[in-house]
Amino acid sequence: MAVIGRMNSLQVVKHTDFGLYLDGGADGEILLPKRYIPKDTPSEVDDWLNVFIYLDSEDKLIATTLKPKIQLGEFASLKVVDINRVGLFFDWGLPKDLLLPHSEEKRPLQIGDYCVVYLYLDKRTRRLTATARLDRHLDQVPASYQVGQEVDLLVVERTDLGFKAIINGKHWGLIHKNELFKFIRSGMREKGYIKELRADGKISLSLQPIGREAAGGLAEQILQRLRAQGGVLALGDKSPPEAIAEQFRVSKGNFKKAIGGLYKQGLIRIHDDRIELLDD
Repeated sequence: MAVIGRMNSLQVVKHTDFGLYLDGGADGEILLPKRYIPKDTPSEVDDWLNVFIYLDSEDKLIATTLKPKIQLGEFASLKVVDINRVGLFFDWGLPKDLLLPHSEEKRPLQIGDYCVVYLYLDKRTRRLTATARLDRHLDQVPASYQVGQEVDLLVVERTDLGFKAIINGKHWGLIHKNELFKFIRSGMREKGYIKELRADGKISLSLQPIGREAAGGLAEQILQRLRAQGGVLALGDKSPPEAIAEQFRVSKGNFKKAIGGLYKQGLIRIHDDRIELLDD
């Protein structure tokens, strides 16, 4: 049985002048229009194709080899391309735009705006539908992360405390203001790290590795860069946070901890605008 809203591996059962028919199991044969037949993949009878399944304008199942920007059960930042009395329509990479009913809006949006949405299947219409009301689709299972664990983040919105982000497509987390050593905005996907699992169930996030191992790894990176650049690195105690983040993707605080450790080991000399590698 084909899964609506997901990529499916389906077998070709018939060729026609207007496309291929694929075996949809209990859903019967599903048309793959001619314009989507891949030129670099075998597509004869009995061959298998990876296709996305959704409903066409006549509410019939249809296949495409295009991969949309979001699939069933996922979150993504999409652009508003049209608004009418029914709702908002988003560009999701397919010819037929994705509907977000007005009842699923969280804040007013205009054409050209981006919004993080969740894709679900409307049980009544069987249509793929977007919602901006994300809370009901997150924190449904207990969090089982470890402090320091690397995770995938989707940045959703700015708050007074920092930025809310979705962790691994499952849980809410917060990147506090003091962790924002580089520019981020809503819709960006970032690598992040679990900083704290709070007693109230909330999760604090970091955009850089944390703990002793992280500090040691950064110190080794700095030493490698020094050796590669003839023993001098144009970053020092007074360098701006932006310059440090550009080269090492860490905060100035973590950078200073790392070079402080190297200084204590007698490996470097620290100046306001540079650090120098001392002779072994």
